[in-house]
Amino acid sequence: MSSNIKNIDSITRTLNPKDFLSINELREKDYKNVELLPNERLAIKNFDRYRISELNNNMSENEFHNRYMQLQVMANLSPFEEFLKEDYFL
Repeated sequence: MSSNIKNIDSITRTLNPKDFLSINELREKDYKNVELLPNERLAIKNFDRYRISELNNNMSENEFHNRYMQLQVMANLSPFEEFLKEDYFL
């Protein structure tokens, strides 16, 4: 799903990180017992499924670590709304 990475790359270049909430920021809200909206909770669920699916693909150890780092970047620097798109419903 390299097209998803390209899409996220273009999104993160156009947005100031203060303009949106990331998946990791939503997790922090949840850990602090702040009520999450249904679409926020769904974005976390979609991201987690997507992450597991991507990391379960057959790949070399080096590819795995690179993909793992890409997913960390996505969780930190992408607006959570990105993970409400159909591409991430698994």
